Amino acid sequence: MAKLIACPCGSAKPYAECCARYIEGGAAASSAEALMRSRYSAYTLLKEDYLLASWHPSTRPTALGLADEAPTKWIGLEVKRHAQQDAEHVTVEFVARYKLNGRAHRLHEVSRFVQEAGRWFYVDGDIQ
Repeated sequence: MAKLIACPCGSAKPYAECCARYIEGGAAASSAEALMRSRYSAYTLLKEDYLLASWHPSTRPTALGLADEAPTKWIGLEVKRHAQQDAEHVTVEFVARYKLNGRAHRLHEVSRFVQEAGRWFYVDGDIQ
């Protein structure tokens, strides 16, 4: 029997039943929080194409260069809160923990998401 790989987003679900459907399968994220979690998983898996595709065109960079950077070891995600401003706008506050060159770091961000034509997109965020 094949071993089920836990989803990097911390949902306690297998990757195949969680973020893979968005990252690998092209399904639209069901909520802004699901998109944020899948983007965290995509960072851990170096899935730059998915990260760019899920970024709103108004703020999307041309490239991220993840493969060119020093290797980052993502070690955990905590969703602190999500707040819905209206039907199409949501903020999600999270803390992502990672190690870079053996040193531990935290990324604490309040991210903004927008829904257009039934799909959620990451717009931008404020580092806390």
